[in-house]
Amino acid sequence: MTRFRPCIDLHAGKVKQIVGGTLRDEGAGPIENFVSEQSPASFARRFRSDDLRGGHVIKLGPGNHDAAREALAAWPGGLQLGGGVTEANASEWLDAGASHVIVTSWLFEDGERFSDERLARLVEKVGAEKLVIDLSCRRVADGWRVATNRWQTLTDMKLDPPSLDRLAGSCDEFLIHAADVEGLCGGIDEELVGMLGQWRGGVVTYAGGAASMADVERVGELSGGHVDVTVGSALDIFGGQGVTYRELVDWNRRSSEPGKAC
Repeated sequence: MTRFRPCIDLHAGKVKQIVGGTLRDEGAGPIENFVSEQSPASFARRFRSDDLRGGHVIKLGPGNHDAAREALAAWPGGLQLGGGVTEANASEWLDAGASHVIVTSWLFEDGERFSDERLARLVEKVGAEKLVIDLSCRRVADGWRVATNRWQTLTDMKLDPPSLDRLAGSCDEFLIHAADVEGLCGGIDEELVGMLGQWRGGVVTYAGGAASMADVERVGELSGGHVDVTVGSALDIFGGQGVTYRELVDWNRRSSEPGKAC
């Protein structure tokens, strides 16, 4: 059954919602949809009080180390941590309270070539049960390609069921941001959600474009309830007007009731 997964996106030490495709290493900063005056810990405590498990804290670039630690300390074991995760620091984040570490770019040598050897080392270090592989992607002519380096670099990995099958034994979950629609509140990538829903080999969370409860419901419909969903810029606690936080909390409670399918 499709569940809502909360998020705490961090940029320059603050909780923000940004247009994902505008993240750059150089030049002008990203387009910001929302910048919170509340601390990362305040969001983590809210998610904890409503038992919204499996959410993720994402460090978007440098300057977010302390903010991420603050969020994890507010709910030890309740949130996943992603952004700049490598073999060298993965254990540090688990020790700081993350339930899982989320890794993308480090698994790709030169940001482009997937490394089975790096993945094997990371699994040996932290265990597959503590690992979420982020296969966030951009649309290309023949489907989708995994994108690294804050979604700036297209890799050699196609996002499709064979790729998910290949990696499923080495992680506990997958996280998929549709980078082309991330932060735009223009609707989900329905074709991508449908493809992810056809794959039944493990837990998948989709993020990108959800603008209303209708989009949340559509993820459930298209995936047969097998793909979870994150809502960011459209959410009222992040300055949005399309979805209320209370609607999503209630959605999760209904989806957990016996006999309910979302």
